[in-house]
Amino acid sequence: MKTLIALFVVALMLPAAGQFSDRRAPGFSLADSKFRQHDPQDYRGKVLLVDIMLTSCPTCNQLADSLVQLQKKYGDKIAIISVVTLPDTFAEADSFVAKHGITWPIVFDSGQMIASYLRVTPSNPQVHFPHLFVIDGQGMIRNDYGAEDDKQLTVDALSGVIDHLLTPATKL
Repeated sequence: MKTLIALFVVALMLPAAGQFSDRRAPGFSLADSKFRQHDPQDYRGKVLLVDIMLTSCPTCNQLADSLVQLQKKYGDKIAIISVVTLPDTFAEADSFVAKHGITWPIVFDSGQMIASYLRVTPSNPQVHFPHLFVIDGQGMIRNDYGAEDDKQLTVDALSGVIDHLLTPATKL
């Protein structure tokens, strides 16, 4: 009984999963500005943060700074991939990398990857930036956050989610 109560309390402390969570992360293979391919499968076993963004978006710039801090905090326990689409260019992405001190890849999408992650359809045609997906080591989307979740896009809030995913499950 104590174990069930403890699990319930832990569940209450975790942030609610976003509207695109609790499903297998769609696969993709996208190139960065050096034409190297990046695939989420390459990061299995790590917590992967997939950041859909625009270089001109102020909230995306703030999130990039938070992601830099998270990368420093967790090192190789996590991986990050940022995804941009038009109107961003290779030059703008490279400038964004230099401005923020980014060490992870920024890859380019023609829209298909973003559409699959955000479940864009004719009845749901909108895409808002940024959108961050937190993917566990088995490739499942565990949380996602849009611009409207700006209080969840802080280093402290994201650290809580990452810490939970990095903690081995307690055996009952």
